[in-house]
Amino acid sequence: MTNFLYAVEVMINGLMAGVLYALVALGFVLIFKASGIFNYAQGVLALFAALTLVGLQEGQIPFAHLINATLGTELHHFGWHMPALLAILLTVGVMILLAIAIERFILKHLVNQEPIILFMATIGLAYFLEGLGDIMWGADIKTLDVGLPQGGSMWIEEKTAVLGGDGFYGFFIDRLDIVAALVAAVLVISLTVFSQYSKQGRALRAVADDHQAALSVGISLRFIWVLVWSIAGFVALVAGIMWGAKSGVQFSLSLIALKALPVLMLGGFTSIPGAIVGGLIIGVGEKLFEFTIGPMIGGATENWFAYVLALVFLVFRPQGLFGEKIIERV
Repeated sequence: MTNFLYAVEVMINGLMAGVLYALVALGFVLIFKASGIFNYAQGVLALFAALTLVGLQEGQIPFAHLINATLGTELHHFGWHMPALLAILLTVGVMILLAIAIERFILKHLVNQEPIILFMATIGLAYFLEGLGDIMWGADIKTLDVGLPQGGSMWIEEKTAVLGGDGFYGFFIDRLDIVAALVAAVLVISLTVFSQYSKQGRALRAVADDHQAALSVGISLRFIWVLVWSIAGFVALVAGIMWGAKSGVQFSLSLIALKALPVLMLGGFTSIPGAIVGGLIIGVGEKLFEFTIGPMIGGATENWFAYVLALVFLVFRPQGLFGEKIIERV
């Protein structure tokens, strides 16, 4: 009985981890639906948003290291601490301005280009933003505190301890993961409704199908791209907050994009609900596999299980669970 309860605890924690994966995958899906390209820079957007949020909160002077090296000064902070809510709102504004800049200086010059060219542009954008974040806010590990609860839920532990009798102390569920799950649920519902029922959502799908056809019926390609990159920036900010609060804001945060790849392969590159379902499958699958099979083969299976599962899907169902099957007529 105790082993079964531990397996249930592992499964629940896997669901919570899967939600965090899904948050990152949502940004990829939004960009892909609007432009038909894989946005390599989404993970770096989460990093840049988290760095900006921490910098604003702590009153850090942007480009302080560059200013000090150039002018010989010793400037580091403004001397004030910004409230979390105000810092989040200002960071949203920064991400919107970044979306406008991306459209104006990159995307508008690449209309009707091949997807590989757009993909390469996002690779260049990723490295540019990573370097910009380093110059603006520094490369040291930062602590992100926006008032989110941390640590295990004592209420859940106490209520579930009675299930296993002696020797079972209850389920350990991180309160931050619970908050992330609730936020992800609200996001996916909102984005699904927006994509399916709003005028802008229908325009977004039209742009993804054919740029020229969308332009011919009066859809502003520039507006749609700014809109979708702004939304993707907001999703990246949410993901950056959750991951940053959990493990600190550091440059390895940009690597969460790699964890989103198997999620997208399972859920489908064009499906918002698929990003959530794929994230949950990956989260639960890797935790249960490590719990049941890991000890038999030496452990450390979480690093590769998701990619093996994604490979299986690529072989037998390359469009994913919810993706649209591509049929080309020749």
